[in-house]
Amino acid sequence: MSAPARQLRLFAPDAISEISPGENLVQAVLDGITAAGEELQDGDIVVLAQKIVSKAERRLVRLGEVSPGAEASALADETGKDPRLIELILRESSEIVRKREGLIIARHRNGCVVANAAIDLSNAGETETAVLLPADADISAREFAECVSAATGKQIAVVINDSMGRAWRLGTSGTAIGAYGLAALQNRRGAVDREGNVLQSTEIAIADEVAAAASLLMGQGNEGLPAVVIRGLDWVSGSGNAADLVRPRETDLFR
Repeated sequence: MSAPARQLRLFAPDAISEISPGENLVQAVLDGITAAGEELQDGDIVVLAQKIVSKAERRLVRLGEVSPGAEASALADETGKDPRLIELILRESSEIVRKREGLIIARHRNGCVVANAAIDLSNAGETETAVLLPADADISAREFAECVSAATGKQIAVVINDSMGRAWRLGTSGTAIGAYGLAALQNRRGAVDREGNVLQSTEIAIADEVAAAASLLMGQGNEGLPAVVIRGLDWVSGSGNAADLVRPRETDLFR
């Protein structure tokens, strides 16, 4: 008898309502899964769009309430961007990495290097409102998993997904900014390939691959599918955080 094929199942419940600031995100996602005729199983991975996590955690700022400082105003003159947005970028960043007309690349306080410090004005629920990243998305992922376990008895992993560009590639891809309950960075160094060669430098960004897979269902526009369940990825169970995926500055050869 041949060995069973390795396979995954992914589904995106389409009944998760718009998340309001302070809303119980766990209950909203569980209700959406139930409405889809599904239920969570031990070992499932729930991938959450960053935006619904940020909304639930009240990480929204109305631009009309932001007063740009001198640095933000100067950078606005240089880039042509809204000085109120730039003020938020500066608050959320540890470093401005690159800048030009119409573009600011910043190192977010979580270590990710991303346009506009990952601050987004789309799908905020109201106009002239900026959505910031969760204060600590790894903690958000852990708390979501723990609340799901308390509510259902199921042990799950969680990845919080955001769309990011890549320095050497065009287009955006799903990227893990928070993770809990899986090997976010799988170290295969010391293992052997099929010919017996020892792997010298192989590390697999499992959490990023999970985020990118979920993005195929979530979409990045008006799809309204902010949560995806991935089933069958039990060979990557373990512990780790999305912070493990951020390359240390001292090994960054392209700064």
